[in-house]
Amino acid sequence: MATVMVIDDSKTVRSYHKSILNELGIDVVEAENGMEALERSLDREIGLYLVDVNMPVMDGYSFVAEVRKQPRSQVTPVIMITTQHEEVDRTEAYKVGANLFETKPIRPERLKAYVRLLLNV
Repeated sequence: MATVMVIDDSKTVRSYHKSILNELGIDVVEAENGMEALERSLDREIGLYLVDVNMPVMDGYSFVAEVRKQPRSQVTPVIMITTQHEEVDRTEAYKVGANLFETKPIRPERLKAYVRLLLNV
């Protein structure tokens, strides 16, 4: 079973994404910020990261840059899902290693399509 880590400081957003992923039979691990996500990803295989940009402790850009330094997660897909919508935000996301960039709220059908494509579920 694939595991997706949802990283967002909003419990509501994490619950929203988790409910969509659970419909696909996906195991979900949650984290409130990038630092917590790094710690939680040390002892498990993550198939996909859904990452917010603006979070306390460690923001999404910093998290993606750090996770890309880890040998086992260098090619793990990352989707940035954020309220940031300027072109500079999109550019920064891709620069640090994100695969896709979406603005909140992401439509359930779109998220499911991305997950199916990236995880072959």
